[in-house]
Amino acid sequence: MKIQIINGPNLNLLGLREPSIYGSEGFETYISQLRELYSIIEIDYYQSNVEGELINKLHEVGFSYDGIILNGGGYTHTSVAIADAIAAIKTPVIEVHISNIYAREEFRHVSLTGKNCKGVLTGFGLDGYRLALEGFLKQ
Repeated sequence: MKIQIINGPNLNLLGLREPSIYGSEGFETYISQLRELYSIIEIDYYQSNVEGELINKLHEVGFSYDGIILNGGGYTHTSVAIADAIAAIKTPVIEVHISNIYAREEFRHVSLTGKNCKGVLTGFGLDGYRLALEGFLKQ
């Protein structure tokens, strides 16, 4: 099984950025733990702060991978283009948010991308990525 994790803007700063919301663990440390825990799965990781690069990555892997875990960051609430890219590909996508987007500012309560995803996980911290992997394993 091949799973692509795609993180959007500002998620390169995990562990440094607003630790009260996003925690103090960097994503590179966390993904190493995921890969060890799920050694039977090939887990690829990509992060970009650029909307078009995220779309390009969705197009690149969206017909050949078994699943995509996407944390679109702020683009979740603004990007019709990313929502369209998810709708255009065959690979199922699970949207993940580290914080509970419904417990934050009102503009974060709307996910433009979530309607095109297999499911949405929000508010479980970094563990949301593990839960998404479990979701793909149980398909």
